[in-house]
Amino acid sequence: MNNFLLRKGEEKDCLQVWKLIRELAIYEKAEEQMVLTLEQLKEDGFGDKAKYGLFVVEGKDEEVFGMALFYEKYSTWTGSCIYLEDLIVTEDKRGIGAGKALFEAVIKEAKRRESGRMEWQVLDWNEPSINFYKKYNSELDNGWINGKLYKDQIQKMNLE
Repeated sequence: MNNFLLRKGEEKDCLQVWKLIRELAIYEKAEEQMVLTLEQLKEDGFGDKAKYGLFVVEGKDEEVFGMALFYEKYSTWTGSCIYLEDLIVTEDKRGIGAGKALFEAVIKEAKRRESGRMEWQVLDWNEPSINFYKKYNSELDNGWINGKLYKDQIQKMNLE
């Protein structure tokens, strides 16, 4: 029997989910890049036009200590895909199967949607996460370089 409950995330979970996202940003030494507000997280996930899906794990005290946030994207090669944006389990709760439960919940969602593939990223120095994903015979591709434009860069562009 697990010492946690896996369930779909609800709007009431957003504060705890936001704190987990912040914890991850600190762990990845990128805290200054996290500009997401609690209000935006709520609106984007639970408004009329929800942009992401969410699974959470909570303990017996109903405190959320892990989450998997995902969304659908489209590939010109494989069609619709599930993109796992983040899988986070707070440090003191790792090793009890919560990460496995969250990851497998997203896999089941991808299967339910008949997704062409499921994707995620992991930092090359994050050995515990790399080893976790390898247990699933995952393809970890180092042949692609990620490109990004942030909101402030986009807004400053004059493309007329």
